[in-house]
Amino acid sequence: MRANDTNGSLIDPAAASRENTSPLSEQAYQLIRQDILAGHIAPGEKLRIEALRTMYGLSNTPLREALNRLAAEQLVISDERRGFRSTPVSAEDFWDLTTYRIAIENAALTDAIRNGDDEWESGIVAAFHRMEVFQGRLGRDRKPNDEWTRRHKEFHMALIAACGSTRMIAACSTMFDHAERYRRILLLHRRKPRDARAEHQQLMQLTLARKEATAAALLRDHVLRTAETVTGIFKDGRLPTATRR
Repeated sequence: MRANDTNGSLIDPAAASRENTSPLSEQAYQLIRQDILAGHIAPGEKLRIEALRTMYGLSNTPLREALNRLAAEQLVISDERRGFRSTPVSAEDFWDLTTYRIAIENAALTDAIRNGDDEWESGIVAAFHRMEVFQGRLGRDRKPNDEWTRRHKEFHMALIAACGSTRMIAACSTMFDHAERYRRILLLHRRKPRDARAEHQQLMQLTLARKEATAAALLRDHVLRTAETVTGIFKDGRLPTATRR
């Protein structure tokens, strides 16, 4: 677990600027959630209230409220006898997550292609450009990066923005965040780089061309490719002991 900082949520970079105005329970939620998603809190790590209080400078009540909220989001496990701990990772869990994500995100993409207007198309192009610009700055650096994660997510969310369902968008957003925990593990262990840029560019082109079946198939392959690579680093469904934090 890392010491307290003010970098803001992994997914919401404005969280830090709201820190002095948002409720304490919301601050606690954003800080702990960020550290779980980014891997600063290791999978399966115990979340003792005393330690969290020292780390984040918050009292017991908002911390407990935040942990219960994260438990509902399945990022934290709550046990009456053993307390709280971050949800462990496993190959089985990631395949379950991937299956659900593909079902929801593909449906949302198909609906967005059918319903999207010029503004939706412009949003996709802009999000892709922002992702490309930052990737150029990173060069060959494949270390976990919060800004890259934010722009990567913005692109995927831009693709489905016109689907017409706030629930589907919310589900896709949550599943992307959960998958980020695994993607960060992958970045630490993958030996061969992947040309995700070409996949993103083709996905954008097919979407803008309104090729819904082909775009949906590519999105499915894009997500599955990550899942296959991530689960390849697990042994017997678990991370090798040497890679655990």
